[in-house]
Amino acid sequence: MKGPRNLGDLQLAILRILWDRPSTSVAEVHRGLEDRGLALTTIATMLRKMEEKALVAHEERGRQFLYRAKVDPQLVQRNLVGDLVERLFDGDPLALVNHLLRAGEIELGELDDLRKQVAEAEKKQKKERS
Repeated sequence: MKGPRNLGDLQLAILRILWDRPSTSVAEVHRGLEDRGLALTTIATMLRKMEEKALVAHEERGRQFLYRAKVDPQLVQRNLVGDLVERLFDGDPLALVNHLLRAGEIELGELDDLRKQVAEAEKKQKKERS
């Protein structure tokens, strides 16, 4: 399934709010992003543009538009990570993992979890091949 690529920082921040709180008004999104110092009209414009791209949808309740995300968070994450791997690591996901390990971005407890996930992925792949 295809999904959005090249989301801007603001678009991603808006989607995160809508994933957490479906049926959210422009004012509520604005409050969730108040640390950015953006005008309410900027948020409304961005939501309209995101709706044109089929990232969000709205329903009318009285005079208020309530927005919800139309894209799955896991799909967005997969696409953004895929783009990152493609652009920075020439399509090699192992290069990304090696970078994170060398840079100390993965802590000891996370390494244990990573080992478990690798073992589960190996079992799944072996089962699928059988």
